[in-house]
Amino acid sequence: YSVSLVGPAPWGFRLQGGKDFNVPLSISRLNDGGKAARAHVGIGDVVLTIDGISTDGMTHLEAQNKIKACTGNLNMTLQR
Repeated sequence: YSVSLVGPAPWGFRLQGGKDFNVPLSISRLNDGGKAARAHVGIGDVVLTIDGISTDGMTHLEAQNKIKACTGNLNMTLQR
């Protein structure tokens, strides 16, 4: 499923995993009332794309930097 978080950061979620951990990127934590929680993002959801770019092969830091580079809104494709 696709989610679009509108407005500037903070987005209200924490990432875990990445190529450097040999684990898919996923949502590890949500802030109560944060933008991600209001968009019905779930803990454990796997992040497939960030702003249209596949996370396949992305390290944790690369994914964080990609998310930080999103100003105004953040578009992601997630899998439950």
